[in-house]
Amino acid sequence: MNANASTALSGTSTTPARSERKVRVTLNGVLWTLQILWGFFFAGSGFGKVLLVDATLYAEAPRAVAWYAAVPQPLIVFIGVCEVLGGIGLILPAITRVKPKLVPLAACGLALTMIMAAGFHILRGESALVPANILLGGVAAFIAAGRFSLRPVEPTPVTTRRVLTSLAVLIVMALTTFAPTWYTMTHTQF
Repeated sequence: MNANASTALSGTSTTPARSERKVRVTLNGVLWTLQILWGFFFAGSGFGKVLLVDATLYAEAPRAVAWYAAVPQPLIVFIGVCEVLGGIGLILPAITRVKPKLVPLAACGLALTMIMAAGFHILRGESALVPANILLGGVAAFIAAGRFSLRPVEPTPVTTRRVLTSLAVLIVMALTTFAPTWYTMTHTQF
């Protein structure tokens, strides 16, 4: 009896089972994962700052985040708008493939924001906050480099599927990021 016949009779297989498949990590997959994570993070973080347009929330905010007391309200709101747009800009242009060159530009803008934030925290003696700025900015710079030249997203005509996917992402972002941030900031005492 040959080897194939004996494995067939014994019920074992010489080929790997489907559950044992190796996951193939690609640069494009890493970039997409980081774009989604960083997009949601920055959109949520920025939305919290945008909500400080409300004078009552702005007055209470320094109890939760000390550096807010050192920054004028319009600047905090402006930073928040930039972060929300940057977060959305990491995801939507790539999904729709409409103006996908906006993805690395959004990533550059977020990296620059984090560089300025790190400098601000260093000047204020808040060195504990700088590693987070470096990590967030470094990954944003990695996304920018990846999408500028290493694995750019090519533009294609708009399809109904891509538009619906984009709307779904915006809805998920609103439900998982914007709504909880709004609820927490408007219903919790700092």
